[in-house]
Amino acid sequence: MSEIAFRFGEFAVTWREVALAGFFLAVLVVIRLTRPARERHLAQQVEEMARVQAEMAGRVQSFTDVFGARQGDFARMLGERIDRGTHVQNETLGRLNERLAVIDAAQANLTELTGQVAGLQRILSNKQARGAFGQGRMEAIVRDALPADAYAFQPTLGNGTRPDCTIRLPGDHRPLVVDAKFPLEAFSAFREARGPEARTRASQKLRGDIGTHIKDIAQKYLIAGETQDVAMMFVPAESLHADLQEHFEDLVQRAYRARVMIVSPSLLVLAIQVMQGLARDARIREEAQVIQREVGRLVADVTRLGERVERLDQHFRQAQEDVGQIRISSEKITRRGQRIENLEFAEEGSEQSDMFSAPAVLSRGRRNG
Repeated sequence: MSEIAFRFGEFAVTWREVALAGFFLAVLVVIRLTRPARERHLAQQVEEMARVQAEMAGRVQSFTDVFGARQGDFARMLGERIDRGTHVQNETLGRLNERLAVIDAAQANLTELTGQVAGLQRILSNKQARGAFGQGRMEAIVRDALPADAYAFQPTLGNGTRPDCTIRLPGDHRPLVVDAKFPLEAFSAFREARGPEARTRASQKLRGDIGTHIKDIAQKYLIAGETQDVAMMFVPAESLHADLQEHFEDLVQRAYRARVMIVSPSLLVLAIQVMQGLARDARIREEAQVIQREVGRLVADVTRLGERVERLDQHFRQAQEDVGQIRISSEKITRRGQRIENLEFAEEGSEQSDMFSAPAVLSRGRRNG
């Protein structure tokens, strides 16, 4: 390939250079021959790209329109969602404010109740205040359940004692005595006792105080012929009464034997309701006697009315008979007057017809003349 193929003047041309020159020449020829085809293909590609670009522009415009409409719908939907959320939020805030108001009211009531409990604790810590508390609760129950003329507070009995309350029973002049001086101090010591020994001492003291109180009630307020044979000892709390029934049944039995009834507020209300029923039955019996007398008088009046109606009916029937006879006589007179007017004297008939004949009439006329 490095051999010299020919010389061109001073230049020596090798076969390699000749081959390279031929290759480049062939490439130039090929390029020259294929250029129109490439230009046509390129033009077609440009046209295809223009068409695709136009389609893409149309699709972009359609997408823009659709996106704009969807954006409007989305904005409207988002606005509605926001409005509904705002409405729900307002309702929730309203309900929350109502709940907070209820909570505030409950908290205020709880604060008031706490103050009342603290006041009640202060009352129960004082012996005189505890007695006034029991007395006040008993009086409130009696006032709410009975009329004013059925009870009396702090009356004086024949032996000079003054019970807390007396209740008058219907049909009986002897009142029922209610005592509200329950020994709450002993019960407080019993509940606050810690340990078996302290609880035993408190229990013994409670038995002694309540036993003494039962004895005092029986001696002071059970007066033969003046008060009822039974008196009531009022316990101002249901829990105290339950503790008595559970832990001190012997005291309950002792009170029963002494004719002293231990009653809680609910039992006092029940006893008063029974008394109300007795009073109502007594009034019904009294009114029944009055009604019976009035019914007897009404029956007598009805009997007299029946007799008078019977006599009136007899008079009415007699009057009907008399009116019928008068009507018969009137009809006879009318017929005879018509016969006289028609000069019908020769008529066959009884003696009464002869009386209206012409000779008889003329003869009566002469006698009358």
